[in-house]
Amino acid sequence: MDKNNIFYDPSLKRRHLKSKLFKYFTLFSLVVSLVFLAIFLLDMVLKGSSAVQQTYIQVEVSYNQESIDSYRDAVAKKYLNLLSRAALREIPNQIQKNPSLMGTKQVLWMLADDQVDMYMKEYYYKIDEKDMKTLEELVKNGMVDKKFNTIFFTHGDSKSPEYSGILSAFIGTILTLAVTMLVAFPIGVATAVYLEEFSKQNWWSEFLEININNLAAIPSILFGLLGLAIYINVLGLPRSSALVGGLTLALMTLPIIVVSSRAALRSVPASIRQAGYALGLTKVQVVKDHVIPLAFPGIMTGNIIGLAHAMGETAPLIIVGMIAFIPDSPTSVMEAATVMPAQLFTWAGMPERAYIERTAAGILVLLSLLISLNSLAVYLRKKFEVKW
Repeated sequence: MDKNNIFYDPSLKRRHLKSKLFKYFTLFSLVVSLVFLAIFLLDMVLKGSSAVQQTYIQVEVSYNQESIDSYRDAVAKKYLNLLSRAALREIPNQIQKNPSLMGTKQVLWMLADDQVDMYMKEYYYKIDEKDMKTLEELVKNGMVDKKFNTIFFTHGDSKSPEYSGILSAFIGTILTLAVTMLVAFPIGVATAVYLEEFSKQNWWSEFLEININNLAAIPSILFGLLGLAIYINVLGLPRSSALVGGLTLALMTLPIIVVSSRAALRSVPASIRQAGYALGLTKVQVVKDHVIPLAFPGIMTGNIIGLAHAMGETAPLIIVGMIAFIPDSPTSVMEAATVMPAQLFTWAGMPERAYIERTAAGILVLLSLLISLNSLAVYLRKKFEVKW
């Protein structure tokens, strides 16, 4: 550029350089974020993919009175340390369900111990020399095989790593989130409609807005303490239940729903309201029949995102006891339950190596559920979005 030109700005070159540097910095940040995300997902897939398979051993099971009195007498003693204790304890139940098994011998594929499973998957294991020789003999004879791990998807938690599953935590999560949405959705949307459409600008409305914004920023564990104090200590609701967990998460989710719903209502053009008033409609009719339907996509998006945020919370649910050992799936919101984040937190603290792959697999299940909810939010927004 000609420096003799009267319009020449010496700082223009520096501004262009700063603009390029800022652009490159944002691109670099995006690439770094994607790299870390890819590393995280790859690590979870590599660790969790082995949980899809579980090791089984082919053994002869004797169904007799001795095996009912002591499941240890149902199989040869040299196999006892190689088989899952949880699977052996199921033998008396099998006889009760099918009495015709009494007095027979069956060759079955039985669930192997977690250390045997780790050995077959070439991870760290602890098997003594005597049992190792027996295992190597079984492997040589084709009596050890890895099959699809249906237990992980059809069972709840267990003290035996090889017998633990995600089902009870998954059902507990669904029940808890159902309670959360049934409480938070109508209250949050109604609050947003009142503040945005009907309230007057006075000290009361300002007080509500300030407190709602503050509630959205406080640590989530404080909502757990509030739920413990109100729902359990005052109202006497059952501890560790999906009802208490859902109500606690509803408190935490309400500010998010209110703020997002108000933003959706605010996005509706004022001309829609003015046209309704010009036709003689009341304010309630305008809001109910025109404003809310047009803002509905944004309202639903905010609610689903709030639900996804609540799904990943662990701290408030730990306070209300939803980190308890729950082997059986809950059938109602009043029964003791746990949720997937709390279950993963428990597994991550276990010393057995087998829990690592289950934790990673559980994270993948939780991520899949979160991605599904966010995809649903995008779909609903695109489907019901009205362009004006």
